Amino acid sequence: MIARDSAKVLACMALLVSAPRREAPTVEVKGECVTVFKGQVCTWARTQADKLVEVGATVPMTTIEGGPSEPEMAWPPVAQAKLKLPAASQAKSGLTQLTIFWEAMGHAPPPFATPHFDFHFYVVPVGEEMTYSCKDRTKPAALPAGYVLPDEALPQDVAQMIGVDTLIGVCVPNMGMHSLPIADMQRKDTFQGDFVIGYYAGKPVFIEPMLPRARLMEKKSFDLPVPTIPGLKGNYPRVFHAVYDAKQPGYHFVFSGFAPGA
Repeated sequence: MIARDSAKVLACMALLVSAPRREAPTVEVKGECVTVFKGQVCTWARTQADKLVEVGATVPMTTIEGGPSEPEMAWPPVAQAKLKLPAASQAKSGLTQLTIFWEAMGHAPPPFATPHFDFHFYVVPVGEEMTYSCKDRTKPAALPAGYVLPDEALPQDVAQMIGVDTLIGVCVPNMGMHSLPIADMQRKDTFQGDFVIGYYAGKPVFIEPMLPRARLMEKKSFDLPVPTIPGLKGNYPRVFHAVYDAKQPGYHFVFSGFAPGA
């Protein structure tokens, strides 16, 4: 009888050992929300136990459709919104703040002269970007493969308005310098979406999905490659998905694959 009971106990233990472990549930952590062109943009993060799975922002179609056709004449440009990423995700993702700019007429060079959004995801402390005066002209020692950091000569009327004739490293005050893919700098047609890498004082300061409104209006999910960024030693995402959500309706900008730089 004892042997039979012992066999039952051993069988039960074997079942417990062989049973698959239940994964920890995925939990969404809310960041900040700000109304942009009649739509509410929100940041968020998703965690599983102590692991950061994803971090990003949700941008509704009312925001994408609501950008005015006439540009605001201001220098430096004024952000449509600034949103902090969830505090608990900042160290693991490297992303601290999202700033949103609407380019109603695009900007030079010609491939980027189409209405588009600049979504700057900063990798420096919140508010540091407001100290970037562009007086420091130090460029980084190395750029991502296939990228260039050009100096942009300005039309005379624009130069007179803002007081400089050339943007060194395409530096914009309160943003930083802008490094762009060489292939899109050279293309003859309109760009379809890029990852811009921002710098100031020689260090990486933001990663930016720069997205034409025309592509977002297609209401289709897409990916953009995130380049390896020399000089960025902390964690940063290696994967970016723009996921269209018909129920929203709008897009979820999703970063994942977090890893420290070299």
